[in-house]
Formats: sequence, structure tokens, C-alpha cells
Amino acid sequence: MTSLGNTSQAGTFTDPIPARAGIGLRSVHHQALLDQRPPIGWIEAHTENYFHDGGAAVRALERARSIYPLSLHGVGLGLGSVDGLDREHLARVKRAIDRFEPALVSEHACWGQSGGEFFNDLLPLPYTAEAVSLLSSHIAQAQDFLGRRLLIENVSAYVAFEHSTLHEWDFLAAVARESGCGLLLDVNNVYVSSRNLGIDARAFINGLPRESVGEIHLAGHARVTTPDHGEVLIDDHGSSVCDEVWELYRFAIARLGARPTLIEWDTHIPALATLVDEARRADAVLEDCHVIAA
Repeated sequence: MTSLGNTSQAGTFTDPIPARAGIGLRSVHHQALLDQRPPIGWIEAHTENYFHDGGAAVRALERARSIYPLSLHGVGLGLGSVDGLDREHLARVKRAIDRFEPALVSEHACWGQSGGEFFNDLLPLPYTAEAVSLLSSHIAQAQDFLGRRLLIENVSAYVAFEHSTLHEWDFLAAVARESGCGLLLDVNNVYVSSRNLGIDARAFINGLPRESVGEIHLAGHARVTTPDHGEVLIDDHGSSVCDEVWELYRFAIARLGARPTLIEWDTHIPALATLVDEARRADAVLEDCHVIAA
């Protein structure tokens, strides 16, 4: 399988992440990961959890980083916010990048603040040319400051904007083209949005520029029933990847080729072995892609 890493300004690869499955690093697994060293391809950590200078969590990430390639995944920049970039937050992200030297750095296509108020959520954007311009400008500024290319993730959605003029995949393709960023394809988010909003999940994947997709996320979701809207899927990262998402993942890999793939599990976190088993299942799909391509 090929490896996909983050290119430095000199154009060389730094600790490339292999096109294999990795897992999110969670505090409950720190010691088990270091003791057992399971055969996973890489690890991903939430950037904001490691802004501080010391402590057990930082030491655990430093040790894990010496064993596995690392991706840092941010949730707090709110790059689509009309207020502009939070420069203090961005500086903290840069310090984390400089300290841990991740191969990949990612964020979300969303907004999260307005009028100085922070909402602590990944809020969807309207898919318009104006939003493309705003998000692209903020991504380009962030990349210039960080000295790194960002991967931008599609978020799950529960409502749609009436004044959107673009499909989400066309919106993301335009952002990648205008800002020079890459894309992080969250297959579970595609599936959740497709069920909630009636989006064609395969058309979404087919509409993304193949060369821009640098990472894939897989996760579980919850199903709730509401009086007004019937069944709604909630992206809670609290269970195994369902069969329908696995099927959509196989479709994505067949179309895009092998990509570093993360198993996300952020709530109701199981034993480390369960995450490793999910990663092995993703690796089997990636290996099938590799065999077919050969």
C-alpha cells in the first residue's frame, strides 16, 4: 500500500502515514496502547486536548508518537465563522504541531462562533459561493500561519439551508481548489447526512476530487425517533461501524484508492481490543483494494 503524508514547505514527506487503519488516541487507552503496542497503522489525537505543556496525557502522546505516526485533528477553529480566525486558538494549534510533529493536520468545514460567543459545536455552513470564498480564505490564512496543509472534514447535518446553491460535494471541491487544502472524507458523516436529508451518499463520494482526499474517518452513530421527523441519525461516535457504512466505505475505497483510515470512537468507549478489531476490518478492505489494483 502507498503512504500519504503531509508535505513540508520543502516538498518532502515527514513521517508519512501509511494507507492503513488507525485509531483515535483516548486517555482510557494510553497505558494499554503503550504496553501492548497493537499492530495499527497510526494514531490520531484531538489537537485541543494537548494544548498544555505538561501532564500525563502529554507525556503519553509523546511516547505514543515515538511508536506510531500521528495525525492531529482539531475541533475548535471554526474556520467558516464570519468573525474570522481565532488567532489565539490558531497559535495554540501551531505550538501543538511544532511540538508533536504530526504527519497530517485536519479540521472541519464548519462554523462555531458569532459575535464573540463560542458554541462548542461543529455547525454546518450554507453551500453557496459566498461561503466557499469565506471558508477558503480562512483556510488559506490558517495554512500560511501553520506552515502546513490542512485536511478539511465534511460534518454531519440534521438540517439544510434553503438558500444553498451547491451540492455539498461541489462546495468541498471548490474549497479545496481555492484554498489548496486537502479533504478528510468522513464516510459515517456522509451516511448520516444522506439518511437525515435525503442526500445521495454515492453521488457525494463520486463528486469529490480524488486527488484531494487524504484521509478517511469511520465511526458509529445512534438512531433516535422523533414525533415530528421520524428516525434521525445522530453522529455520536459511540458504537461500532454499521454494515451500511462499511458498504459505503468499500465504495469509497474502490473509487478513491487506499487512504489512511481512522476508527473514531469518542463516547461509550470500549476496550482497546475492540478498536483494534475495527481497524483490522478496515485494513481488510484496504488490502482488497491493493490486491485489485495490483
